[in-house]
Amino acid sequence: MSNPLAEKTQKTAALYFKDVRDEKPYELWRAFDKDLARDMSLFITGQMYAREKIPHKTRQLVTISALTVLSRLDELRLHIQAALNVGCTPEEIAEVIFQTLVYGGVPTANAGLKTLKSVLEEKGLWPLNQTL
Repeated sequence: MSNPLAEKTQKTAALYFKDVRDEKPYELWRAFDKDLARDMSLFITGQMYAREKIPHKTRQLVTISALTVLSRLDELRLHIQAALNVGCTPEEIAEVIFQTLVYGGVPTANAGLKTLKSVLEEKGLWPLNQTL
């Protein structure tokens, strides 16, 4: 018997986190409590991230914005990777981070941009091909 929620969770996790090298939150949770990790993953990835009310690109840009303002840099790094996986461009991600400086402050935006740069360097996408 198949479990549609588990299948949706696996599909969404593969889409978002397919090439993430860092420890994924699920792996961390599972190391402490296997059953709770499953329940959290089914809810967060299978129900929240898999919702179809907004496109995955929009969902990831919103997530990047919130994580930047909150200075949650480990999670930001994970979601920058997820954003790239769902088709967001580095320029779109940078623009969202620049927008957060109005609400989170310049130091917070700078930390977000440093995190973006680090991810892009690891993926061989840095420096960006921009003309001034």
